[in-house]
Amino acid sequence: MDRVALRGLKARGHHGVFPKEREEGQTFIVDLTLSLDTRPAAADDDLAKTVHYGIVAEEVVDVVKGEPVDLIETLAERIAQQCLKHEGVHEVEVVVHKPDAPITVPFDDVTITITRSRA
Repeated sequence: MDRVALRGLKARGHHGVFPKEREEGQTFIVDLTLSLDTRPAAADDDLAKTVHYGIVAEEVVDVVKGEPVDLIETLAERIAQQCLKHEGVHEVEVVVHKPDAPITVPFDDVTITITRSRA
């Protein structure tokens, strides 16, 4: 499988278990690695035979901006399922970053990484 990666997709969401997170929201950052066979697209130089990463990026941002969830694990799962709706995508790795998580000690980032594939 070949891989198409999108790094650093940013969107404001209202995810979290605490009222302040739900009310004020915060920035989430998403990294994706989409696994697919790019040979047909390359052979014919045809966008229709690969994944349109611009559309995927917009869809992922819409998921982050969308319906709030308590856990970033749930958010990552929703993002993965959206990516797998694209016909050519066989597997996706999703990393959700929550750099402003409500933690009381100094930290750089909190992330969840999941990998999902077509059943």
